[in-house]
Amino acid sequence: MPNVTLWDLPGIGTPKFKARTYLRKMQFKVYDFFIIISSERFKENDIMLAKEIKKRKKLFYFVRSKIDNDIRAEETKKGFNREEILSRIKINCLENLKEIENPKVFLISSENIKAFDFENLIETLMSDLPQHKQYALLQSVPITSRAMLQKKVKIFEKVAWAAALCSGAIAAAPVPGLSVACDASILVVFFTKCFYSFGLDDKSLKKLSERINKPELESFIKSPLVVALAAKSTAKLSLSAVAGGAVLEYLCSLIPGVGNAAAAGISFVSTLTLLKNGLKELENAALMVLKEAGLE
Repeated sequence: MPNVTLWDLPGIGTPKFKARTYLRKMQFKVYDFFIIISSERFKENDIMLAKEIKKRKKLFYFVRSKIDNDIRAEETKKGFNREEILSRIKINCLENLKEIENPKVFLISSENIKAFDFENLIETLMSDLPQHKQYALLQSVPITSRAMLQKKVKIFEKVAWAAALCSGAIAAAPVPGLSVACDASILVVFFTKCFYSFGLDDKSLKKLSERINKPELESFIKSPLVVALAAKSTAKLSLSAVAGGAVLEYLCSLIPGVGNAAAAGISFVSTLTLLKNGLKELENAALMVLKEAGLE
């Protein structure tokens, strides 16, 4: 997502980034929130960093990574209990962070993001961020379950209504051909955003395929819209989709006053219908991928 940027900041306390100058060099004021990551216990510098972030009234979260390694190290031992081990790791993290008031700790594995606290982290961020930033965040994260997909779909349903209203407003303007060109652009932009947000692009599918060891997940997708988006032939597809309604719209726009209002109504309804139908098709394609990946 072009409006979401993740900055991987260098570790604090290294020779190049000494603790006393770190905050100034990193320009902390420009970030919305911070995720402090460790694959072992959280160290003194991590705690110091969290305290300084808190002083600046910024949000911060602790992520204990590579949890899959901890599980594998324990699962051969007698009396192995997965939940007990996870509880023990989290308690250990909280003990190390006892100087921080109510620390938020999440256990995560990039090998299997669904298995642990990834969705819990996203839910927490969603509840902490302002609404417009919630939408940006949710659009950018990978889909790990049907519930995550449904959250994204609900956002795009709201966007579809707004886009259709915009289409109607443009159609009311007495400029021949303007509405058709704008409707085509609205469809292309909307479907492209859904396409990437739902993880249907080649890069996302390849990543998921490698993670679950199931090559060529894209071969299970039969959606003509997904194929068109992947081939970047959406302009042709969108123009053909709006062409039918465009003729009636144009004829209505030739009648002063009432005609413009009718054209606006036709444009709103036809654009909203196309957006909803396309969204449903992309949702079904994403569900198919989830099912094949065992994430449904």
